[in-house]
Amino acid sequence: MFSFKSKSLKSALLMTCFGFITSTAFCGGTVTGTVDATLAKYKKDAVVYLKGVKGPVAPQKAVMDQKNLVFLPHVLAVPAGSTVDFINSDKVNHNIFSADACKKFNLGTYNPGMSKSVLFDKPCVVNLLCNVHSEMSGFVVVTENPYFSVSGADGKFTIKNVPAGTYEISAWSEKLKPQGKTMVTVAEGQTATVALKMAK
Repeated sequence: MFSFKSKSLKSALLMTCFGFITSTAFCGGTVTGTVDATLAKYKKDAVVYLKGVKGPVAPQKAVMDQKNLVFLPHVLAVPAGSTVDFINSDKVNHNIFSADACKKFNLGTYNPGMSKSVLFDKPCVVNLLCNVHSEMSGFVVVTENPYFSVSGADGKFTIKNVPAGTYEISAWSEKLKPQGKTMVTVAEGQTATVALKMAK
């Protein structure tokens, strides 16, 4: 009886350890940092992303709203294969279209309260415009993998659950371009900090 309990206890401990190992083996590391720009107002809405990270890409379902004649958010980032719902929360009609070669589409004019969807199937920077309101402009930035972040007003960004390895880190911005090539090494369970220089 004692021997049986001991074996059961040992098996339980082994399974617990195995479960712990497998649950943490894929947690990866974190990349955090700041978009370094000479003009503070340009630090916001930069899409910071990692290149060459291997692994499956899970499509997402995202939302781009239209309110007070503004696209919200101004910059939306999604991995390739994701679908974006374009909602009209205004009290006027809208028309969303893109003339970009990598993703041309025109949703036509649709009424307040309506929503239309678009599949973004490959990496691309898509400039959104409205035929009804020429002052409206927004962006959907489609990345090759899910390891990206959109910087806040202070320029800060965080990319979580990155597989261990060394990668090139870059960024897209409406106003700025990356300066030089920046590499980052990610270790399991650790945080790597990067200052990403960008300028006109």
